[in-house]
Amino acid sequence: MSRIGKIPIVIPAKVKVEVKGRAVAMEGPKGKLSLELPPHTIAAVADSKIVVTRAGENAEARAMHGLSRALLNNMVKGVSEGYVKKLELHGVGFKAAVQGKVVNLSLGYSHPLNYSIPEQIKVTVEENTKLTIEGPDKQLVGRVASEIRSFYPPEPYKAKGVRYAGEKIVRKEGKTVQ
Repeated sequence: MSRIGKIPIVIPAKVKVEVKGRAVAMEGPKGKLSLELPPHTIAAVADSKIVVTRAGENAEARAMHGLSRALLNNMVKGVSEGYVKKLELHGVGFKAAVQGKVVNLSLGYSHPLNYSIPEQIKVTVEENTKLTIEGPDKQLVGRVASEIRSFYPPEPYKAKGVRYAGEKIVRKEGKTVQ
């Protein structure tokens, strides 16, 4: 039995879960999420808990058992509490602003970069250099943060660029004149 897969998921009081075949839908204060379970897995709701079982003992069924439970657990946490990623802009003249559903980034290029914010994601900017990305879907929040970071990843010589809050940049020594 999968160590992760056999643990039941406790459903908070403010979350509604609906299971139809292999489709699972959840609704909570932070939003709505749905998931089509991977093959070989079955989910059932019993006395405010989600129990995930598998339909076989082969390697793929065992792998999908733990994956399904982890995905459902992330969904429950997402619709009840939400997920947050924070980014920081470091560099002279680097700034960000949110206008509607678009993040405008000035990262030292000759043109501004515009990033469209997906549905269910909320981006806020503080002090023109600190971005906060919030949403119920863990994968989507992480993807948005990594796509914004990919416009100008931190470089090792001056540590300029877009970085995650608290990220340590290993600095390199530049060339020395002889």
